[in-house]
Amino acid sequence: MSTSQIAFLKGHGTENDFVIVPDPDNALTLPAALVARLCDRRAGIGGDGLLHIVRSAAHPEARSMADEAEWFMDYRNADGSIAEMCGNGVRVFAHHLQRAGLVEEGDLTVATRGGPKRVHLAKNGDITVSMGQALLPDAGVTVSVDGRSWPARNVNMGNPHAVAFVDDLDHAGDLFTAPPFTPEAVYPEGVNVEFVVDRGPRHVGMRVHERGSGETRSCGTGACAVAVAAARRDGADPAVTGLPVTYRVDLPGGTLVITEHPDGAVEMTGPAVIVAEGVIDPAWLETA
Repeated sequence: MSTSQIAFLKGHGTENDFVIVPDPDNALTLPAALVARLCDRRAGIGGDGLLHIVRSAAHPEARSMADEAEWFMDYRNADGSIAEMCGNGVRVFAHHLQRAGLVEEGDLTVATRGGPKRVHLAKNGDITVSMGQALLPDAGVTVSVDGRSWPARNVNMGNPHAVAFVDDLDHAGDLFTAPPFTPEAVYPEGVNVEFVVDRGPRHVGMRVHERGSGETRSCGTGACAVAVAAARRDGADPAVTGLPVTYRVDLPGGTLVITEHPDGAVEMTGPAVIVAEGVIDPAWLETA
């Protein structure tokens, strides 16, 4: 790691917050230990994850997408591990690009490890992300917290989710550690676990444990997984009814609007905010 100053920003999408490191030429080395230190809320900048902003052509994992998407979201969890996707992160990523004058209002495509994601930057500041289609593996799981257990719907939004419908969100416990699930073989690399309650017609509330980060204030892919699972539970599968279905999903950090279309495409709409920017102290980097 170079000891020259490194620019950073801090942003959030419905309070799912991120350290943002612009690095168009992929010149920085960001080992897991350093990412974890940057995301540390006491010893670092603090965040649920890190958005490494790189031109697709400059990153070996994204070069194949460069013709379709100029920018690659190299996303890391708060513990430094690499993740496929982060729905709130994509909105913050796109907002930063617009704020920096690198893209304009309207449509763009962002490369992610979960594939290219289409994004629309609206005039009112809302950002809509086309999250792709949900996969619904047959393998079901059971999640447990403090002696209670629930069946969970297996939903993959480019990353794995287990969605459990509960009577009270307090039943999720503190979510500091990953809720146990069985059979463990269903998610060999871990899973994001969502606990969901009903709040009205097409309206749910949720809490989430994100693998590698613990409980977060919001999870975009998790909200999509919850809406898809709720639609199946409610008999509102768009592929069957031929009609799009929209759910309002309340999270601790705000509200996201999720729409699933008859062709399976899932869209997520919500805000994104940049709250600060600065440089990382080179002396701190040496010790980190």
